[in-house]
Amino acid sequence: MTLQIIINILVFAIIMLLLFNFRKKLSFNKRVAIALVAGIIYGFAVQSIYGVNSDAVSGTIGWVSVIGNIYIRLLRMIVIPLIFVAITSAIINQAEGKILKSVSYIIAILVATTAIAAFIGIGYASIFNLNASEFPVGEQQVSRGAELETALGEFQQKSIQDQLVEIVPSNPFYSMTGQGSSATLSVVFFAALIGIAAVKTRKRNPDSFDTFKGWIKALHDVVMSLVRIVLRLTPYGVMAQMAKMMLQSDISQILVLGRFVAASYAAILTMYIIHLIMLAAFGISPAGFMKKSLSVLAFAFSSRSSAATIPLNVEAQIEQLGVAEGEANLSASLGTSIGQNGCAGVYPAMLAFMIAPTVGINPLDIRFMITLVIVTAISSFGVAGVGGGATFAALTVLSAMGLPVGLVGVLIAIEPLIDMGRTALNVNGSMIAGIITSKLLKTWNKAEFEKQI
Repeated sequence: MTLQIIINILVFAIIMLLLFNFRKKLSFNKRVAIALVAGIIYGFAVQSIYGVNSDAVSGTIGWVSVIGNIYIRLLRMIVIPLIFVAITSAIINQAEGKILKSVSYIIAILVATTAIAAFIGIGYASIFNLNASEFPVGEQQVSRGAELETALGEFQQKSIQDQLVEIVPSNPFYSMTGQGSSATLSVVFFAALIGIAAVKTRKRNPDSFDTFKGWIKALHDVVMSLVRIVLRLTPYGVMAQMAKMMLQSDISQILVLGRFVAASYAAILTMYIIHLIMLAAFGISPAGFMKKSLSVLAFAFSSRSSAATIPLNVEAQIEQLGVAEGEANLSASLGTSIGQNGCAGVYPAMLAFMIAPTVGINPLDIRFMITLVIVTAISSFGVAGVGGGATFAALTVLSAMGLPVGLVGVLIAIEPLIDMGRTALNVNGSMIAGIITSKLLKTWNKAEFEKQI
């Protein structure tokens, strides 16, 4: 390890120590916001001093990644247990008809907002006059394009019917290991069946039901306690993830593709505003929501993983937003694989719009746009809530529209930067679905939501 790397790590450790000292002076949300900014400044400063391809930067990334990766792994460690006990508990404590309503409302909101997001993506692609033929194509981009062509071939081997069937786990314990793109939905499905079976048992054998309910409640309490322990580390995880992102980013390549970055974030911000308008339409304070969801969105932004954000998402919905436990767990879980507004809405629609002219299609043709919005909404089912999920969403939409997928490789340099905003929008969409559904079902705790606004 060189002296330069040692100095970089010492500076990083000092910033971490300052964050730790703020724990009693500043609120959780403020510490997360400070961590986000500190990570950006630190990463940008180190890269500016040494250069993006220097040994000092690569060595620093290795050590900074330790903190971020450990935090991400801790979150992923508790995701599956949290989903299982939360969904099972929610069904046991609620009527079956209410659960069906919750699921129906949540999925309807997620898919509808994804369709709106696709339309917004098309609009900004048009405003910024995006055209794939204008973007620079180098050796790295061509290689990435070839990889995507191969990935598409493998992806298309599974039909939509097969993907739907995979949601039903043949081995639920394998799904609980988190393997496969449908693992989250498979666990939700299995937990729902267990909950329904327990409810049926209540009439035939109430003693067994009461015993099982007690076990689930105890397990739920322990898992939620574990969640709170891990969430205390959020400021440090956010700073490490942001620092890593800035250290890895090639600013010069980002500037070359700056128009696409600007269009993407314009679309993301517009969709976020639409989310707030939806809240206002249902009588929910947008300002209160923004304040209480900040830490969740900050982590989603830095981690680029909707799935890893589930624990924070659930905790914030229940403890901060006043969402009923059942709706909070369902929306956070379903939102990782259904109707992701950023990864499965804005992004595929923008890509399709900018790629269409390269094959002689007028992207402003009304039939093309309507078809694209519908295909994007339908294709939003089953998108993995981890980094790279947007790529498969794009592959699905582009192949369904008969467009070449290789050109997606052109955006390799800016993919991480855009993915941060997309992931935050995905998570925000799931939280919107949870709170609106809770309001519709009259389970929303308005008094809890209005605390400390």
